Amino acid sequence: MAEGGLRAPERHPVAWKDADFADPVKLDAEMRRVFDICHGCRRCFNLCQSFPKLFDLVDESPTGELDSVKSEDFASVVDLCTLCDMCFMTKCPYVPPHEFNLDFPHLMLRYRAVQAQAAKPDGFIRRQLKETDFNGRAARLAAPLINWATRRSRRLIRRFLQWFAGIHRDAELPEFHFRTLEMRALEKPAADRTAPARERKVALYATCFANYNSPAIGEAALAVLARNGIDATVVYPECCGMPQLEAGDLARVSAKAERVAARLAPWIDQGYDIVTLVPSCALMLKTEWPLLVPGNEAIRRLSKATRDISEYIVDIAKTEGLAPGLRSVDSKVTLQLACHARAQNVGPKAAEMLRLIPSMDVSVIERCSGHGGAWGVETEHFPVGLKVGRPVARDAAAQEAGYVVSECPLARDHVVQGMEAHGVSAASIAPAKHPIEIIAEAYRS
Repeated sequence: MAEGGLRAPERHPVAWKDADFADPVKLDAEMRRVFDICHGCRRCFNLCQSFPKLFDLVDESPTGELDSVKSEDFASVVDLCTLCDMCFMTKCPYVPPHEFNLDFPHLMLRYRAVQAQAAKPDGFIRRQLKETDFNGRAARLAAPLINWATRRSRRLIRRFLQWFAGIHRDAELPEFHFRTLEMRALEKPAADRTAPARERKVALYATCFANYNSPAIGEAALAVLARNGIDATVVYPECCGMPQLEAGDLARVSAKAERVAARLAPWIDQGYDIVTLVPSCALMLKTEWPLLVPGNEAIRRLSKATRDISEYIVDIAKTEGLAPGLRSVDSKVTLQLACHARAQNVGPKAAEMLRLIPSMDVSVIERCSGHGGAWGVETEHFPVGLKVGRPVARDAAAQEAGYVVSECPLARDHVVQGMEAHGVSAASIAPAKHPIEIIAEAYRS
């Protein structure tokens, strides 16, 4: 038996319908098996707070070993996991095909799923925070008022939100927009039919975040695709279910996967590529959905047809060549590689894409921002997220770049907020959140 190996990590389907999956005795035995391996290795101590918490539980136990750690204390380890997948993808030497068969993130997912099945889900308010489509549709109707009220400077309102909803009063919250990306796409630019990639067709999966919170990302993607001859169509059946996955509601995520895959199947039949705007959503379509619903042909085909927007632009550049017109951008760029982009195992496509711009000065930070979706704004988790993301914020502040971007817009805002502790004002940084916005600017300049 060898430690690690040269083979790529393999993921097994999540057997959430099997009786053994929810068996509390068998779950506890698997938690102890995996935690004991982690305790003996400790290679992941600096990735997130789950591992330091686990190691502290072991070190502070009566025997100094896992056998004297109480099972009920395992919940504190699970609670700190953001399902970023970095331990599985970059650190752990015991992932499949190693015979130890260790998949820490999916074990945390199993624990949460069992808790949810045991009628121990989050409270109503926390569940509602994860209802991105409902929240987006409702909030857009009063977007200016909501954006005004939820600014960090509204201290009284934010204190109330912290008490009522468990949202940390200092956490930067995303804005909402009355005109969604779906609406704005009705006025999309015409495709340049002389561009080299004009034979391509794209169905742009808007994602809930780009649709309701940051439509500028989608507008930039549409502009870049049009410049390259691609008449992209924005398609948004519903959220991919990442917030529900984090909560362990696997039945609901699986149902979403089946519905969205069925809606996107006709586009794939017509030869369209499916392109997503946020890496968490790309990861869901490519990887998590096929593992939750193995054997579903529509989901399998969607997984094969899906590309992240950065990955897709790089593929155009390598295959047909980008349309001419990219000009230098007069500023340095700091790029944080989002964990869910790295977990797709396609390489640093955002960095490759930005370096297509002439004389582009790109500094890459390949480390977790510490955010983690809705988890990252909750009262007890926000300080943890800032702590995990402190090295990224420190490095970004030292680089003094005019742009700070990430393929995950929430991660980008979290990094910028962390930079404030190092004396950097958010007002001194360009508003672009995603690398595709810089590509669009380079075409306009």
